[in-house]
Amino acid sequence: MTIRIAMWSGPRNLSTAMMRAFENRADCVVSDEPFYAAYLAATRLDHPMRDEVLRSQPTAWQDVATSLAGPLPHATGAADATVWYQKHMTHHMLPAFGLDWMGGFRHAFLIRAPARVLNSYVAKREEVTLADIGLVRQVELFDRFANDTGAAPPVVDSDDLLADPEAILRSLCAALSIPFDPAMLHWPRGRRASDGVWAPAWYGTVEQSTGFAAPAGSALPALPDPLQRIADAAQPYYERLSAYRLSV
Repeated sequence: MTIRIAMWSGPRNLSTAMMRAFENRADCVVSDEPFYAAYLAATRLDHPMRDEVLRSQPTAWQDVATSLAGPLPHATGAADATVWYQKHMTHHMLPAFGLDWMGGFRHAFLIRAPARVLNSYVAKREEVTLADIGLVRQVELFDRFANDTGAAPPVVDSDDLLADPEAILRSLCAALSIPFDPAMLHWPRGRRASDGVWAPAWYGTVEQSTGFAAPAGSALPALPDPLQRIADAAQPYYERLSAYRLSV
């Protein structure tokens, strides 16, 4: 039986590092932001490496959904894999994209303080809106899947993850009903074949990593007024999800 895990994250939430952790499991294959091209095609937004992204993936959300609900892609990972970890950006899952195909998926959410997200995001893409960081849509998806399954999905706060990676990953694995694998704590440096074509624009730091970095400290970065207004608008959504975060 294939265990499909949908991890719902906003950008700059340590989502690629979390994907690295799961990919380093012997029983797991991963998919990196499979709805990115469909999102860009639908919104016509200008993102780094936009043309390359559009050429690299299906642009119809129905085709992406059919693939993700289909056979596990053994060719991209371990021959005996039973876990399929799918890294999703919440803002990519537009309201017009259906969700009914996700029956039986195990959902989890990865969050980060909005000020930290924005401070990191604008280093890669200067223009940013509240919708771009995904928190509003993240709450909508959290409510949808909690209602579908009758239980709140697990929520991981990136600050907690950095403070105690093993404890948080153990809690996450338990919440997802899969065994913890110590291999999740460290991974080889460099780019992966499973990385999206957009990796050169976004993944420079994680490509140099071999594990979860040291905590950034408790102080939030100072932001200029336009970004601070976005952070303030996002904060209630972050706090709503933070109430469900895994503890150690």
